[in-house]
Amino acid sequence: MSINVLLVDDEAVDLEWLRRRVLSSGLNITVVGTASSGFGALKIMEEAQVDIILSDIRMPIMTGTEFARRAKAVSPKTKIVFISGHEDFSYAKEAIEINASGYLLKPVQDKDLYEMLGTLCAKMEQEREQDRSFSEALSLVNKELLLRWFDEASPDSAEPHLKSILTPLLQKGAAAAIVEIDDLEWKMRDFSEEDARNITRQIAGVIKAFVEEGKLGTWIAVHHTRFVILSSFPQDRFLNLLEELIRKVAEASPCTVTVGVGRYAADEAGLHESYRQAQAALSAKWLLGKNRLIRDTTQSSPRGTPGAQIELTVERLLEAIIQYDLVSIDDHLLELFTKDLPSAGRKEVYELIIRITSKLHADLQQQNENLYELLQWESHQPDILFQFETIHDILSWLRRRFFELSEMLYVKRQRQKRKLIDEIMRYVEEHLEQKITLKEVAAHFDFTPNYLGYLFKEEYGLPFSEYVNERKTSRVSELLRDPTLKIYEIAERMGYKNIIYFNRQFKQITGMTPGEYRKKHKI
Repeated sequence: MSINVLLVDDEAVDLEWLRRRVLSSGLNITVVGTASSGFGALKIMEEAQVDIILSDIRMPIMTGTEFARRAKAVSPKTKIVFISGHEDFSYAKEAIEINASGYLLKPVQDKDLYEMLGTLCAKMEQEREQDRSFSEALSLVNKELLLRWFDEASPDSAEPHLKSILTPLLQKGAAAAIVEIDDLEWKMRDFSEEDARNITRQIAGVIKAFVEEGKLGTWIAVHHTRFVILSSFPQDRFLNLLEELIRKVAEASPCTVTVGVGRYAADEAGLHESYRQAQAALSAKWLLGKNRLIRDTTQSSPRGTPGAQIELTVERLLEAIIQYDLVSIDDHLLELFTKDLPSAGRKEVYELIIRITSKLHADLQQQNENLYELLQWESHQPDILFQFETIHDILSWLRRRFFELSEMLYVKRQRQKRKLIDEIMRYVEEHLEQKITLKEVAAHFDFTPNYLGYLFKEEYGLPFSEYVNERKTSRVSELLRDPTLKIYEIAERMGYKNIIYFNRQFKQITGMTPGEYRKKHKI
């Protein structure tokens, strides 16, 4: 429903220019009339509903402030904004006295005009909503009293005015269900406040329409994310309809709903208990998951497991992350969050996550790595963890992040290894004409010979000694192509003190002696 605006100015050009600008505001506004005097404006107000008046404050015969007083007498809720030049600013005091809603100075800037109109339109919408709510005030009061009765730990018998609501409901037996919108906090974080409110209202509208059109029972909004349904439908029918409601919301909005249902009751005390059971069922969403119907949760698995077992699983998880073993990461996370903590509350889960991340951070620091920098967490406890509504959401999020972390560490290690191998190979090339041993190279790069030998073979595919021999043989072949060099000179140059050993090693790799090599290549 649009907002009706009346424009008043004794200057025809100014009036038409104002009309065009108001209609260009992009707001849901209708200009119901324009008038060149207060008398003409009052006549329009007798024939049409006017929500906002924009009026020049200085007009002949009837001033803007006099017109405003008469307009308020006709329609007290109408918002009035005066427009004037600086020389008329003395009228401001009089405008305040008659409770004007705003004051704009000529020449009016578009920005000022549209901001004023936007503010007033928002107020009008709010007042309209309040007026609509007033017609439902009596039923809302009863619903509020009913909610208070449900929230009492040990309720007395319902007051007579509540009995009039409960008695017909309980004639055939009734049950309580509580519907909660899922994930609003984190799913709406990228929306503006207005868009988030609109989406929430849309979901509430879907739920209300479903209950009212299907005559499902009494519908009560606890707050903007949670709703109570009291129904005397047969149990199977009620549950099927709730399942249908869950599907309908998922299809119609970016969010889902979870429904907790209590058992059927035939009296007031039983219905009160049914409400408590619905609350308990809904709270089990943390463990059982969302976008579903949750019924009796009185049977729960024992809580807690020995701390030593959790510590062992955490150790294995951290090792799997460092070793880039994604399958084991998943296995250990499942073991921690679904086996070791079968009925954990949020507090226990968050404490476990902090324990895991703190331990992992400490272990990575030993390798000169920083967990929080790698994962780009702004703090040691990322806010998003505390926005998830189920343990399954947290498990899924942790799995993705730990997979990502494991892969980052693996890629970083591979790059570091490749860089180290490249440096070792460059070192060998620069020292080919000297005696090269694994022990000397390891000492040069600050590694143990065993580790460096293992690393080199893993990355290059050959033992270090074989690589050195291949490179020396390749250099010898180059030198043999120089006819000015004698074979014994080449052997001495390459660090071989024994010519027989030199010949034997060259033949072992190339299949021919240095002399045979020269004959074959006609050197």
